[in-house]
Amino acid sequence: MNTSQTVYRGMTRDQLDDAYNNGKAVADSSQWIVGWAQRSATMRRRSDAVLGEAYGPRERERFDYFPSGRSGAPLFVFIHGGYWVRNAIELFSFLAEGPNARGIDFAALGYTLAPDVRLGEIVEQIRRGLTHLQGATNLGYDPGKIYVGGWSAGGHLTAITADHPAVRGTMPISGIFDLEPLSLNYLNDPLQLTPDDIRDLSPLHRLRASLPPARIMSGGSELPELQRQSDEYARTAQAAGLDAKLYVLPGHHHYSILDELAKPQGLLTETLVNLCGR
Repeated sequence: MNTSQTVYRGMTRDQLDDAYNNGKAVADSSQWIVGWAQRSATMRRRSDAVLGEAYGPRERERFDYFPSGRSGAPLFVFIHGGYWVRNAIELFSFLAEGPNARGIDFAALGYTLAPDVRLGEIVEQIRRGLTHLQGATNLGYDPGKIYVGGWSAGGHLTAITADHPAVRGTMPISGIFDLEPLSLNYLNDPLQLTPDDIRDLSPLHRLRASLPPARIMSGGSELPELQRQSDEYARTAQAAGLDAKLYVLPGHHHYSILDELAKPQGLLTETLVNLCGR
């Protein structure tokens, strides 16, 4: 391949690789992940936590649940990121602290990673998980008040499953909404996206006014391509008649933005509380 040839929006393949490499862009990204693991280990020692509950047959079709202690609370379902190829729900338990403190139950929904399954199957797993949570009336939350959010690739999975009948509102965080650039860079090695995948699984191309309200969160210090994805999705959603709002959090990069959900008074937590109408 001619390394100087542009492949997308004036970028070469190497530049497009870097445009979506959050770990490279944030020098201390590994330290953030270590911190999340430590904080999550503490959260997982809670006596009221429900860990590793199955919603489907595969090993990663599991969810963790952290109740707020309030009967009939809304449920916030969080879908983790890692470009669909890494991470697991255990790493993100620390995020329950913010919603729980504000009377919102928290569930982290897992899924099988690529390349073990294709992206379309991951989307179907998330749908199965949402159906399960909608019917899991024994856990104490209100199954009529399910809100979904996710970070990075989880933002994509949040947006592409927003039409599920359980979902009352969404909060994608630093999400991916158009798969086309990913089909042209290093991420396509495990994903092997087809033209049909790009058309059918890009939330940008599936917008309509009947979808539930969306609160789209982006860090002001994110990679420019990540910021563009959120901005373009928000503008296109609004043009389609959807109740969609974009929030840009100044100074936050791809990893630090999640602290605003872990904190009871964080900007993401406040946005979630307002989305839930509480």
